[in-house]
Amino acid sequence: MKFDDLDAKMRVYETAQDRCILPEMYMVARIDGRGFTRLTKEVHHFEAPFDEKFRNLMTETVKHLMNCGFNIIYGYTQSDEISLLFHPSENLFGRKTRKYISVLAGEASAKFSSILGDVGAFDCRVSELPNKKLVEDYFRWCNEDAHRNALNAHCYWRLRQDKLNRNQATSKIEGMSIAAKNELLFQYGINFNNVPGWQKRGIGFYWKNTNKVGFNPKINRHVLTDKRVLYTDFELPMREEYNKFIHDLLGQYEIKI
Repeated sequence: MKFDDLDAKMRVYETAQDRCILPEMYMVARIDGRGFTRLTKEVHHFEAPFDEKFRNLMTETVKHLMNCGFNIIYGYTQSDEISLLFHPSENLFGRKTRKYISVLAGEASAKFSSILGDVGAFDCRVSELPNKKLVEDYFRWCNEDAHRNALNAHCYWRLRQDKLNRNQATSKIEGMSIAAKNELLFQYGINFNNVPGWQKRGIGFYWKNTNKVGFNPKINRHVLTDKRVLYTDFELPMREEYNKFIHDLLGQYEIKI
């Protein structure tokens, strides 16, 4: 059998399950750390409940993903999760889902591991959202999940520091209301309202246009130039304000479905 015939025969098995995301659909990739509880608590012993070194690892990983060839207009991270919003005009790889999933998981794993100096693996999935409202709701879901996780984590680790074991700490906060959890922390001298915003709401990444002074050798003088920079936001809003934030961000790109 000639190679071209063999190649055509075998590639069918690689591509038979290929599916592409429909044009003008919003794409959001969600990238999660695999086995990160063990990695961060047993292998590297990052500080609990939050560690700035780990935060910085995730921040640099998101920055890398937003600069590795995709048309991404917004990035978000909380804990070991990353969400990336693509521009609807994104058409890399013909919008094949398997390519986005494999490339993004690989890029995230490679970048995180190179900074950490150890293996940190990520998986990836892609959500296809047909309208702006669902995009807003997706990121609000992530934002509120961050708030819930932060409150639980602060309560849990404060109880662990008070000599409760895993089961005792988990049982104590299970079923508690938000008010009761805030009161628990207050008894330890912690006002949850004063916890850093990035712990409670996650971190956002988006592009900004800024003016930069540069030297133009052709005219032999300094000039102002526009430069697109990636901004990291450690103080994201919450609830309806966050919906509005995402809505306004989408509006900047004149996205129309």
